[in-house]
Amino acid sequence: MDQDAGQPDLIRTPTPPPTRSLTPTGHPTQYPELNALLNELTERASGILGDNLVGAYLQGSFAVGDADLYSDCDFLIPVRSPITPDQEANLRALHDEIPTRSGHWTHHLEGSYPVADELRTVDALGRDWLYIDHGWREMQWSTHCNNEVTRWSLRECGVTLAGPDPKTLVDEVTPAVLRARMRRYAVEFLPGLIAWIGFDVAWAQRYAVAQYCRILHTLHSGRVTSKRAAMLWATATLDPAWTALIQQALDDRPLGFDPDEPPRPGSVEQTRAFAAYAQAWVTVRRPPDPAVAPSVAPPDSSDPTRTARARPSRTNPQADG
Repeated sequence: MDQDAGQPDLIRTPTPPPTRSLTPTGHPTQYPELNALLNELTERASGILGDNLVGAYLQGSFAVGDADLYSDCDFLIPVRSPITPDQEANLRALHDEIPTRSGHWTHHLEGSYPVADELRTVDALGRDWLYIDHGWREMQWSTHCNNEVTRWSLRECGVTLAGPDPKTLVDEVTPAVLRARMRRYAVEFLPGLIAWIGFDVAWAQRYAVAQYCRILHTLHSGRVTSKRAAMLWATATLDPAWTALIQQALDDRPLGFDPDEPPRPGSVEQTRAFAAYAQAWVTVRRPPDPAVAPSVAPPDSSDPTRTARARPSRTNPQADG
C-alpha cells in the first residue's frame, strides 16, 4: 500500500498520458532535424548491436512533455546482454562523431545503453550503464540514467523509436518509490549543484528553482512532470511569496547557459531560502504554514535588471535543459 495514500491532495492531477510511439504529426518529436538524427541513431545502433538490441526510446522532456529548443533529448537503448568490447568501441566511435557535425541537436543528445534486466526494476540502482552526456564526445560508464525517475518516464510516457512497448520492459515505479526518492533528492540536490557548478552562473540559479518545483510536485502527486508544468503548479499551490522567483526562472529559460551571465541581484539568496522551504515541505509532506514569512524577501519585480536580453549561446556540455 502506498505509504502516502492518505496525504490530502492540494490539487487534482491528471491521469498520466498513455505511452505513445509518435507525436500527432507522425514523428517522434516536433523538430525535423532531431527526427532525422534519431532515425540515424536508431539504425546505426541497431547495426552495431544486432540481436543484442532490445529497442530505442525517448524519455525525459520529449516524453513527459514541454520539450523545446532548450531541452536535451534523452534516449535509452536497452540491450539484452552486457555490451561486448567490440560493440562498445563502435558505439564510442558513433557518439564521438555526432557532435562534430553542424546543427543544433547533434550537441543535445544524451542517453544510456542499459542492460534490459537491470532496467526492469529499481533493484539495479547503482549499476553503471554506458552513457553519453549531451555535447560530449567521450562516453563513460555512469549511473546518470539509472534512477527511479528515468524508469517512470520511460514506462509511463516513453516514446518508442524501435522495439516493444516500454511498459513490457520496466516494472511499475510506485508513487511511494518516487516520493522516497524525492525526499532524498531534496537534501542532496543543492550541495551537489553547488559542488558541480556553483551559483556564480545564472543558469544554476534557475535550474535549482525548477528542480525544487519538480521535487515538490512529485512528492505531492506521486508522478513525474515537466519542469514547466511543475513550476506552474508551484505558482498555483505554494506560498505566493515564491511566485515571483518561480516566474523569473520560467521567463529566463530562453537565456540558456552563458558562463558569463551572473544571477539576477538577490536571486541566489531567494533561491537558497526556497530550497530551505522545499526541504521543510518535504519533511512534513505539506507546505509550511503560509503565515510564516520566508526569511528573504522575494525579488523586486521593479528591478531594472529584469529587462530583455539577447539569448546567449548554449556552450556548456553539461547544462541540463
